[in-house]
Amino acid sequence: MNLEYFPVDPAHKNPVGGVEAGAPFSLFVRTADISRLELILTKDGESPVRYPFSRREGGFSLEMRVTTPGLYFYRFAADGEEFFAGSDLRAVRGEGEEWQLTAYENVFSPPDFLDGKVMYQIFPDRFCRGKKRYRTKAHADYRDDWGGTPKFDDPDRGIKVEYNDMFGGNLGGVTEKLDYLSSLGVGCIYLNPIFEAASNHKYDTGSYRRVDGDFGGRAALVRLINAAKKRGIKIILDGVFSHTGEDSVYFNRYGRYDGEGAYQSKDSPYYEWYDFRDYPDDYDCWWGIKTLPCVRENEKTFDEFINGEDGIIRSYMRLGIAGWRLDVADELPDRFLDRLAAAAKRENPSALVLGEVWEDASNKVAYSSRRRYLLGRQLDSVTNYPLMNAIIAFLRSGDAAPLARTVCAQINNYPPRVLRNLMNPLSTHDTVRVLTALSNAAPPAHKRDRANAPVPDRSEAIKRLKAAAVLQYTLPGVPCIYYGDEAGMEGYEDPFNRRCYPWGGEDEALVAHYRALGNLRARPELNGGEFALAKAEEGVFAFSRGKMNVVCNASEQTIDLGGEKTDLVTGERLSSLSPVRAIVFLAG
Repeated sequence: MNLEYFPVDPAHKNPVGGVEAGAPFSLFVRTADISRLELILTKDGESPVRYPFSRREGGFSLEMRVTTPGLYFYRFAADGEEFFAGSDLRAVRGEGEEWQLTAYENVFSPPDFLDGKVMYQIFPDRFCRGKKRYRTKAHADYRDDWGGTPKFDDPDRGIKVEYNDMFGGNLGGVTEKLDYLSSLGVGCIYLNPIFEAASNHKYDTGSYRRVDGDFGGRAALVRLINAAKKRGIKIILDGVFSHTGEDSVYFNRYGRYDGEGAYQSKDSPYYEWYDFRDYPDDYDCWWGIKTLPCVRENEKTFDEFINGEDGIIRSYMRLGIAGWRLDVADELPDRFLDRLAAAAKRENPSALVLGEVWEDASNKVAYSSRRRYLLGRQLDSVTNYPLMNAIIAFLRSGDAAPLARTVCAQINNYPPRVLRNLMNPLSTHDTVRVLTALSNAAPPAHKRDRANAPVPDRSEAIKRLKAAAVLQYTLPGVPCIYYGDEAGMEGYEDPFNRRCYPWGGEDEALVAHYRALGNLRARPELNGGEFALAKAEEGVFAFSRGKMNVVCNASEQTIDLGGEKTDLVTGERLSSLSPVRAIVFLAG
C-alpha cells in the first residue's frame, strides 16, 4: 500500500503553507491501491476529527476549510493503515510526525517594502565613525584604535568587562555609507539598539525617549531616516522591551538620572514596572544578570508607555522608521505583543514587526505556553536562525537532507506573508561570524586565544561563504547581511563577532559577489515565487523558484549540469559545477 503526498507541492496541497482561517484549501493524495482515505485533523489541544476524501482520477481529493485560527495537525487513515509525515515531509506509513496546518487571521496588510531588497544589520558602535565623533559618557573607555580587539571577559584570569569600550561608530557614519549600502541592494537597515544606554551594545536601555548621545542623538537619527528615504532605504529599530538597564531613568540604581527610579523609592512612578522579591536589591532580572532588571510588560503604565498613543512604538514610527525588531520575543507576553503590533500598524499599516525567535516560530512553546506569533495579530516576520544553521551545516558536511527538511517545514508551516518577509541571516551579533563558522578549524579552548584567532583555511571558507550566500539570497525570505560579512570579517563569539568594519581592508572580490547577489535579488522569481525541491542528496541541494534554478554542490565531486548554463551571479557559462560552488540559471 503506497500513497504520495508532499505538502509543499501545490499539486498536493493548495495553497501551500499556512491557510487563512475560513478560506478554502484542497488536498490531493496520489494513490492507486487503496479503497478509502480519511483525513484525521486535530486542533491543538482538542480531540481529532475525521473527514472522508473523495475518489478522483489518480487518487483522492478533499476540499475543506478551518474556521478558527490556530495550529492543526493531521495524518491520513487508509484501509486500516495510518500515514504520517516522514523526515522529508513526504508521506510514510505507520511512523513519523503529523503534518502541521497553520490557520491564521488576515488582520493586517503584509509589509511589502522588503520585496526585491536586502536587509543589512548594523551594530552602530562598530560600523563607521562618521566625520564627527561624540563622547558623552564619563564612565566610558573611548577607543581610538579602530579595528582593535574589543575588551572581553577572561574567566581563566578572573577578568570581567563592563562592555564600556566605545570605538565611536555612530549614526552619522551610517548616513555617510548609504551609497555603499545601496550598491549592495540594501532596502532596509536594521539597527541594533540606539537608545541611550551605558554599554556599547545598548541592550541595557537607559532611556527609551533619547537616542544615545554617542550616536549623535535624535537629530542624527532623523538625518539618517531622511537620507535613507531618498535612496529607497527603510530603517527598523531594535526594541528591547523585556528589561531595562539598572542604570536607567526607570530603575536608577546609581542615581545618575534626575528623579526617583524604582530602585530608589517605592513611590517612584516606575516601581510597579519591576518585580522585587526583597526590596531593593533582590529583583527579577534577565537571565540572572543584575544589570538588566526585567519589566512587567503587562503592567498598565509600562504597556501604555510603550504601546500607547504617545508611546515609544508610535513616537518613533512618526519619526519615519519602518518598523521594529523585537528583542527576545519569547519573553514578551501575548497581550503585550498584540498591543505593540496594533500600535505600529495604526501608525503605519505597512510597518514591519519582526521578532527574535530562534526556533520554528509557528509552533514555538515558550515558558510552557504555545505562542501565537504568526496567527495574524503579532509578528510579520522572525529571525530565521533555523535556516542559518541548516545552510552552514550543509556547506560543512555535505548532508543536504536536514537543509531540505528545514526549508520545506518552513514553507509548510509559515503563512505566506511571514515566509516572504523572513529575516534570513548567516550570522548576527549573537552568533559566530559566518566565515568563522564555515571553517573546518576547531575553536581554541580559551577565550583569550579565540580573541584574534584567524580562520586558517580562509580560502576554503570563502568558497563556502559564497555558496552559502547564494542559498541565502535565493531561498524564501529576505537575505540579511550582518555588517562586514560581505567584507570577509571573521570572529568567534561576543564580543569578537562585533569588531569594527574594516574600511579600506575589505575583501573586494567578496563584496563584488554580494553586489551581484543584490542585483539577482531584484528578480521577480525571488519575491513570492513558487519553490520546488529538485534534489537533496549526494552533497547536492537543488531547487527552482519559478523559471529560476539553483544548484549548490557541497560534495567533493564535480557534477554535470546537463548542458551549458549561464550563471546569473557571475555571468560564466558552465556545463559542470565544481565542488563547493553554487550556480543560478534560468530554465530553457
